[in-house]
Amino acid sequence: MTGLEFSRVLLAGFVAAGMAACQAQPAQPQANAGTAAAQGDAVARHPVSGLEVVPLTVTSDGRQHRFRVEVARTDAQQQRGLMERRTLGPDEGMIFPYNPPRMQSFWMKNTPLPLDIIFIGPDGRIINIAANTRPMSEEQYLSDAPASLVLELRGGRAGELGIGPGDLVEW
Repeated sequence: MTGLEFSRVLLAGFVAAGMAACQAQPAQPQANAGTAAAQGDAVARHPVSGLEVVPLTVTSDGRQHRFRVEVARTDAQQQRGLMERRTLGPDEGMIFPYNPPRMQSFWMKNTPLPLDIIFIGPDGRIINIAANTRPMSEEQYLSDAPASLVLELRGGRAGELGIGPGDLVEW
């Protein structure tokens, strides 16, 4: 057997073994977005930031307002936030979870969009809202009490929907 023939036999063996291994894997059922992360499957990702996208609901005066929000979990993701972002849909936003809850301070440096910055307490209730913040500003927007979550929406959106302090936020 020549070296070339040996290489072909060896390659054919690897291909056959690889195909057998692929066929031996049982088909996995599709997981819904709520269980995908727990099962290790792909989660919904935002096309610009690459961050995980999850559903969020704000209940205000018996009405539910549903959003799809990006989750900024790490320090680097939270520092970046929505900087440089030029568009944000009416039902899109970003959340910043904090554990343990603490006093929060946000600014709009390098953020060209006006935002509503919504501070949420450990009980899931809105503490206060910095509404329609000024783009590119270094002004500090503060929570009135320790917050475990901060939600950013397009500027003026909370007012349009009648969202205010005391409303329940679930994600």
